Amino acid sequence: MNATADNRLIRPATEGDLDALFDICLKTADGGTDGSAFFSDKRLPGYVWSVPYFKFEPECAFVLVENGRTIGYVLGAPDTARFEETLEQHWWPDIRRMIADMTPKLRDDAKAFHRINHPERTPQWLLADYPAHLHINILPGAQSSGWGRRMIDTVLDALAKAGAPGVHLGLHPQNERAKGFYSHLGFEDISRDGHVLFARRLDR
Repeated sequence: MNATADNRLIRPATEGDLDALFDICLKTADGGTDGSAFFSDKRLPGYVWSVPYFKFEPECAFVLVENGRTIGYVLGAPDTARFEETLEQHWWPDIRRMIADMTPKLRDDAKAFHRINHPERTPQWLLADYPAHLHINILPGAQSSGWGRRMIDTVLDALAKAGAPGVHLGLHPQNERAKGFYSHLGFEDISRDGHVLFARRLDR
């Protein structure tokens, strides 16, 4: 277990957190707010942005728990290129079969289907210095509590121990609060090609 205070703690994710990983991902899928109204299959966001990290990089998967309830997660992959190849071989084929007969009905269905069927590969220029990446989400009612920084520190430590020299993450273009948050944590704005990207070295 990690830091505890205010009836909250950060601990490694377990199989018992899978439903929460799906749920938190859904309820933060609309730029950090609830995306439940925009996906006909409520697990679609989790298939892309949360559950595969626990499945394939469990040593870099942590959850924030409050009074026994999982209310947030931070997930990382120390080698993004390897992670993307692992998903192509061992994750996406099953998910593609699961959604094969589904048709887009709600606003973000088509976007999720595209991410599953045609996942983007991270460009080499980004991986050269920042091969790791991370995702963090906390339920809207529990945000701005100071725990986000502790969660980031936890996953950065795990990524560094796994040998990653640097880490990157992508942000929603309009998420100014997140930009300030990561800048305060020592991340540098390296946005390029229309993507909002922040990165930080881990070997200094």
